[in-house]
Amino acid sequence: MEGWSRGNNVNGSTMLTIDTQTELNVSTYTESIEKLIERLIKLPGIGRRSAERILAYILQAPLEDIKNLSEAITKVKESVRSCRICNNLSEQELCRICQDERRKKDIICIVENPSDVSAIEKAGSFAGVYHVLMGSISPLEGKGPSDLKIEGLLHRIKENNIQEIIIATDADTEGETTALYLAKLIKPTGVKLMRLGIGIPMGSNLEYADSSTLSKALESRRQV
Repeated sequence: MEGWSRGNNVNGSTMLTIDTQTELNVSTYTESIEKLIERLIKLPGIGRRSAERILAYILQAPLEDIKNLSEAITKVKESVRSCRICNNLSEQELCRICQDERRKKDIICIVENPSDVSAIEKAGSFAGVYHVLMGSISPLEGKGPSDLKIEGLLHRIKENNIQEIIIATDADTEGETTALYLAKLIKPTGVKLMRLGIGIPMGSNLEYADSSTLSKALESRRQV
């Protein structure tokens, strides 16, 4: 029997003992709970302990709240798409920013992800439009220029009389590599090319910067 061994007690009779080399890993949760935990762990930043805390909330919350949460997740998955022009998140063909006639359509701010758009918008210092690359160049992760939304950017520069481009990729190795690559592509077009200025610490991610830091960074952008 795996995990058990035979031995003799003091009166000579045979007894069974647990093998100390064998670890017993018996879950106290039901099958449905374990399946939920396994799926929660697949979410970024969620380990088993965090998943168990979420499980506790789900079990304690009113059923109506959990149904509303499930419906909201389903609706987002079914209705949210990428904007046809800038790749930002939208429920229509064009995102709200691209539809807004008050925005300066001849100034494009290039960011890595939709969350970066939200971060800059909170700063309230940028009146142009965006282009979301949907990632950055990262050889270690096997991501090259062909994996990014660059062709659409070049098309916009060629067709829309763009006057200025701000490269606002993250200030880490991947972000800087992406910025250098974009600069080589954009410089020959003659468009004024800027890099997001001081205020963003090296090695940091744009989405975690506070509004005042982002505002200062936009004000002090520099030419590439």
